Amino acid sequence: MTDQSNTARLKLRTSALRAYTMLLALIAIWLFFQWATIDQYHPYGLFLGAINFSKLLQQTAVTGVLAVGMLMVIVSGNIDLSVGAVVGLAGGIAAMAQGWGLVPCLVAAIAVGLLIGALQGTLVAYVNIPSFIVTLGGLQAWRGVILKLTKGATIPVELPFFRSLGREFLDRRVGLALAAISIVAIAWTNLRRNRARQRHGLKTLSPSAIVTRIVVPSIVIVAFIILMNKAGGLPIPVIFLVAVALAGAFLTANTTFGRYLYAIGGNPDAARLSGINLKRYILAAFCLMGALAGLASLLHTARVGSASPDAGTLMELDAIASCVIGGTSLMGGRGTVFGAVLGALILSSLDNGMSLLNVENWAQYVVKGGVLVAAVGFDMFGRRKG
Repeated sequence: MTDQSNTARLKLRTSALRAYTMLLALIAIWLFFQWATIDQYHPYGLFLGAINFSKLLQQTAVTGVLAVGMLMVIVSGNIDLSVGAVVGLAGGIAAMAQGWGLVPCLVAAIAVGLLIGALQGTLVAYVNIPSFIVTLGGLQAWRGVILKLTKGATIPVELPFFRSLGREFLDRRVGLALAAISIVAIAWTNLRRNRARQRHGLKTLSPSAIVTRIVVPSIVIVAFIILMNKAGGLPIPVIFLVAVALAGAFLTANTTFGRYLYAIGGNPDAARLSGINLKRYILAAFCLMGALAGLASLLHTARVGSASPDAGTLMELDAIASCVIGGTSLMGGRGTVFGAVLGALILSSLDNGMSLLNVENWAQYVVKGGVLVAAVGFDMFGRRKG
């Protein structure tokens, strides 16, 4: 029992170290680009300015939503290479369905993604075709379908509410209200957790530690809302990303479904012998991935203002890279929603910063590839050391 508890504590420390390292890497990237964008028109730098930071978060929203879904698929020991094509197909169908009205248009995108996820999940879980092959085929097939449906044409987004999903901002007062609610939730969660530990006879946190856990994130939240309000308000895509991330974190960390996904990816044979229905949970993971790809298609199409046959190209690689950079194991069984979203933010920061510096496209690809390899190398080194 002691060995098991020591192993659990070691894994927890390793996970925390990885998270802090990624946070420090993100801060270093932000500080570098802030320094590198100093010029006569921006004496303090451009990168962390309110307007550019707002654009950065809008850019992160699509990749972040996809990364949350991809995490669940990877954690279960699978992969989905088709999400970029699904984004293109679902977004194209949503744009084509605008004549039916707003609700059918939005529902169509989610439904298309969900149906594709269910089809691919069935082939993986029940027909036992490797997920790599199924989704690689889907990458080609769904791109062909949208090319046929649109005949290669670009379809503009005409519904105002549809466009607002990717471009508009919440009223500044709404942002402040959300900040207040978040601070209250943080305080309530910390106090409730400490009382629960006391009730069960466990070691409780000191009053100063509790205050620190409440005050520090509260300061970050208030500063973030103030910065966003300077740029016009909290971007709507960011609200979707936060909602998806919170739901994904709860699902993976606090439900039987999440624990079973980790068990399946960590040791499928042991999970099967424990009575877990592997096929059902793998299918569910692909369905969630498909639904989130449909949501991401709405955000992307609304942000760009049109749907085109090549929309979503290489988004699957960004989603996978976000998970890996955030500490997800491609072998399955390990990863967090926080890490996946953090990885998406790191990738978007690199894209945004290098674009501000007018770095050539070939160099951007080299840098992003190097970051991905370095993240995996760090992860492997940490596991060998552990």
